[in-house]
Amino acid sequence: MATLELTADNFEDTITGNEMVLIDFWADWCGPCKSFAPTYEQVSEKNPDVVFAKCDTEAEQDLAGQFGIRSIPTLAIFRDNILLFSQPGALPQSALEEIVAKVRELDMDDVRAKIAEAEANAAPEGT
Repeated sequence: MATLELTADNFEDTITGNEMVLIDFWADWCGPCKSFAPTYEQVSEKNPDVVFAKCDTEAEQDLAGQFGIRSIPTLAIFRDNILLFSQPGALPQSALEEIVAKVRELDMDDVRAKIAEAEANAAPEGT
């Protein structure tokens, strides 16, 4: 699958309308971003059921700001509308494939239960 250009206009539909979404935050002037692009594309072709999106941080500064992007490339991964991974730096193909596999294997009911437990523990007394 070819990568999808992610913008503020299609962000919400992309995240909520797909089970698993990877986002590569990049910029045209960034050397490591350019070297990571072929790896990202190759892994996307091996995973046609996953959305591989690219967000140009220059064109989409507000969206990059919402994610607190300070270094590029940065990879973010959503599954079932939950941000599970966000890390700056270009990855080798084997590492990217391993992360995709691990996110696929997650028991999302367990993830949601852990999030609910953490939120309950963080709530102030009496709320």
